Amino acid sequence: MLKALIVDDERLARNELTRLLNKINQVQIVGEAANADEAMLKIAELQPDVIFLDIQMPGKTGFDLLEELDAVPHVIFTTAYDEYALKAFEYNALDYLLKPIEETRLQDSLKRIMHKEEELHPPAAPDHLLKADDQVFVKDGDRCWFVRLEEIRLFESEGNYVRIFFSDQKPLILRTLNYLDERLDQRTFYRANRKHIINLKWIENIEPWLNGGLLVKLKGGQKVEVSRRQSIRFKEMLSL
Repeated sequence: MLKALIVDDERLARNELTRLLNKINQVQIVGEAANADEAMLKIAELQPDVIFLDIQMPGKTGFDLLEELDAVPHVIFTTAYDEYALKAFEYNALDYLLKPIEETRLQDSLKRIMHKEEELHPPAAPDHLLKADDQVFVKDGDRCWFVRLEEIRLFESEGNYVRIFFSDQKPLILRTLNYLDERLDQRTFYRANRKHIINLKWIENIEPWLNGGLLVKLKGGQKVEVSRRQSIRFKEMLSL
């Protein structure tokens, strides 16, 4: 059973989507929200598997909401404005439904989610440690991605920003490395030094380095120095 949250500022739109979803046995509507701030609270409280998300809302947009979440569930965008279609798919959304929503299109979207749910467990709640299979929303200027943390090989501090390395991308986000260090599961992500957190699953090789430290080479080509202090615990973790 998929737990669904409807986020839309129009009451009639929420009612119509509720009517359609109530016809589908595999879906349970756990709540509604009329704006992004209300949705933030509902997501933390209800931990939905999927969000039906309107894009244009008073105040914060649907994109703004996603940017504030640490881990995001599956997202299906809903909007009356078809000019957003291309942008939504740049976000790698699971699907995009144009209002008025057609019942067959809705069913197709939910089939995609159910297929994905067979492969992945639902994302962890935002107030838990972020694990490797959690999905995060990354925004850098006009470019945006949904990324699983296991795909990110390196976090690099640049002042109050952090550069994220995944695939051939390296966007910059407004987070601090200390913030991420507290949120990420240390069984997968390791604070190598003041400026870097590495994904242990992306290590290609390790060699001794200056002053008792280590030099880690990641798949993808980046080389990161593990400080002498951090190398002690690092060796213990990896049984070197």
